[in-house]
Amino acid sequence: MSDFLKVLKQKQGLVWPEVKRYLDSFLDFPEYCAISKKYLPVAKFHQKLVADYPERKGKYLRPALILLTAQAMGFPEKKAIKTAAAMQICQDWILNHDDIEDDSLQRRGKETLHRIYGKELAINAGDALHVVMWKILQDNLKTVGGEKGLLIFDEFVTMLNRTVLGQTAEIKWTQENKLNMTVDDVLFILESKTCYYTIAGPMRLGAILAGASKKELEKIYRFGLYLGRCFQIKDDLLDLTSDFKGLKKQTGNDIYEGKRTVMLVHLLNNLKGQKKERLKKILAKSREEKTKAEVTWVITMMKKQGSLEYGKKLAANLALQAEEYFEKELTFLSKEPGRSQIKAGIDFILKRQH
Repeated sequence: MSDFLKVLKQKQGLVWPEVKRYLDSFLDFPEYCAISKKYLPVAKFHQKLVADYPERKGKYLRPALILLTAQAMGFPEKKAIKTAAAMQICQDWILNHDDIEDDSLQRRGKETLHRIYGKELAINAGDALHVVMWKILQDNLKTVGGEKGLLIFDEFVTMLNRTVLGQTAEIKWTQENKLNMTVDDVLFILESKTCYYTIAGPMRLGAILAGASKKELEKIYRFGLYLGRCFQIKDDLLDLTSDFKGLKKQTGNDIYEGKRTVMLVHLLNNLKGQKKERLKKILAKSREEKTKAEVTWVITMMKKQGSLEYGKKLAANLALQAEEYFEKELTFLSKEPGRSQIKAGIDFILKRQH
């Protein structure tokens, strides 16, 4: 696992300078609409807001998967950097808006942007990052060629379209306090907002750069279903049991938010009588109304009812399916060290502690 962390750090070192270059220059307007000196202070404040989440960095899993997949298919890593930078900026604006939607407290060990500056400015900073992402993809047309650049562009459109669908489903069902959900319903959310966006999309982007066939891209998507679901279930388990190595101050954040996880759905389907009624009453409350004692009770019930163990076993089984599928069907990812490093990522995703 530590070896894969080194891989992520190494890829971050390649992609971050490109990200920073765009963050430093996105306010370089043409002469006809250049910013006058009088308004440079507000422009600098805007730039600081926009750069906040990117500068916090993160694991860089998604851009790393782009580079590793491209490399495993023989595509020059240097020519994949812009695509990877666009993916990282994409991650940063999505996290920004996601934190506002969930009213989250922290991101990467610091207060969320909207809790520092307010929702209006945070939303606007996310919008600005969105613009930067498309600018990078536009410039990418020159790097990889028009035809391939448009394929990359199209993949971003499809990936993000499916991501926001998953976000709608999750928010809608949470707002409705939907209590009759199945595990399949949760897996639909995960396919839409995690599997494609976190695993399949980045890997498909790397494969598109390398000239992958339609069949190869479809196989990558299926691999992403296994590993992406494993990733999110593990993430949700960590939310219930870990402080993300000190980066998170509130355990059970998903319960405060009312987020429908595999573990919560399992608990809803297994509790009976007064305990189930108590759980329903807790879920009906807003984040602010829920108490720490209530959230702790829900986590205790998850332990007693086997909900946490159910999630652990499901995540482990998905990781095993991902590894078996990788070995059998993704043989076209053959170049080293890319292939071995992607495989190491499967184990990392299952066993990570943050």
